[in-house]
Parts: sequence; C-alpha cells; structure tokens
Amino acid sequence: MKADYLEESLLRKLEERLLQPDVRKSAKDVMNLLADEFIEFGSSGRVFDKQQTINSLQNEPIEPLTQRSITEFKTLVLATGVVLVTYRIVKHISGEQPVHSLRSSIWKLNNDRWKMIFHQGTLVRES
Repeated sequence: MKADYLEESLLRKLEERLLQPDVRKSAKDVMNLLADEFIEFGSSGRVFDKQQTINSLQNEPIEPLTQRSITEFKTLVLATGVVLVTYRIVKHISGEQPVHSLRSSIWKLNNDRWKMIFHQGTLVRES
C-alpha cells in the first residue's frame, strides 16, 4: 500500500533535504535524519554505517554548478511506521552528461520523527 499524501510529501522533503549541500555538510543535520542503526549500500559498492556516512559527507567536495532532481518518487508501506521510498536521481553537472541513479530508502517512524534506516544508490546507464 502506498503511503498517504502527507506522509509521502514529508518523506520526499526529507529525501530532498539530504541532497542539499548545506545539509550534507552539517553533521548535526545528517545525524538527525539518520537512525542510529542506519546502513547504506553506496553506488561505489561500499557499505557505510551512520558515522561513516556523516564523515564521508563532511569530506564530499562541493560542486557549485551541480543540480540533482528527483523523479519517479514512490512509496510503499512495509509495516506501521515503516516506509520504503524509491526514486530516480538525475545529477546535472555543468558541461557534462547527466548521471542517473536509482535510489531506495527505508524510513522508520521513531518517537514521532522519521529516520532513515537504510539507503541504496545504484548507477544506471541512460540510452
């Protein structure tokens, strides 16, 4: 079952926050969005826990002419207070071909706050 409109809108906003350079650079902001048990399977094939993700984002180079857009955003309720989110990211870098990736996240409602407990990014080739 799909999440209701308000839940889906909120989860999309949370995903979009994690794409914002100022949020990605803020250990506090990222810490507030990720659950303590968070794990990520990165598009590089590496596995990251919460602290590794925060450290990695702190060292991420700022790409001033880069825009990321979310398309094909969908939700699926897995259990009460647990939602799978899937979408496609198109990363536009000035003067380069766009980079496409498929994303999936699992969000869990904990003390009235949504926290991401899992994320995976997979690069895809566009024809």
